[in-house]
Amino acid sequence: MKVERLGPGDGRKLAALNDLFAEVFDMPTEYRGSRPDPAYVEELLADPAIVLLAGRIGDELAGALAAYELPKFEQARREYYIYDLAVRERFRRRGVATALIAETRRIARARGAWTVFIQANTEAEDQPAIALYRKLARSEEAALHFDIEP
Repeated sequence: MKVERLGPGDGRKLAALNDLFAEVFDMPTEYRGSRPDPAYVEELLADPAIVLLAGRIGDELAGALAAYELPKFEQARREYYIYDLAVRERFRRRGVATALIAETRRIARARGAWTVFIQANTEAEDQPAIALYRKLARSEEAALHFDIEP
C-alpha cells in the first residue's frame, strides 16, 4: 500500500481520482461530466490547502481521498475536512481508507491543524465506513448536513 499526494503536473492522476470517485459513488455526471480545464487543474494541484491523495496497491489505484484545509476565524488554527473518500470494492478491508486518513492526519498536523473531520451517510451500505470513522475518532457528535442552493 502506497499513498501519494498529488501536486503540480499531476492532472492525469487527478482525472484518474475523479474516475475512481465516479465509479465507487456511482456518480459519473458529477465526477466525469464537465472536467475542468488544464489551467484550473494546475491551480488546484498547486494549492497547499487542497489535499488529493491516491492510494495504490501495486500499480492499481485502490482508493482516493480529497480534503480541504479550513482556516478558522475564531482562533489562529486550521481544521481539515475530508470531503471525499472512496475505495474500490475489490480493495476494501485491506487498510486503504485507514492509510489515506493517516496521511491526511500527518499533513494536518504538519500544517498546525487542531482536527480532521468527515461526514458519513447513514444508509446500510455506509455502515462499514461509519465503523471505521468511529474507530479512528476521539469523539463523535450528532450533526445534520444541509445543502443550501447558492
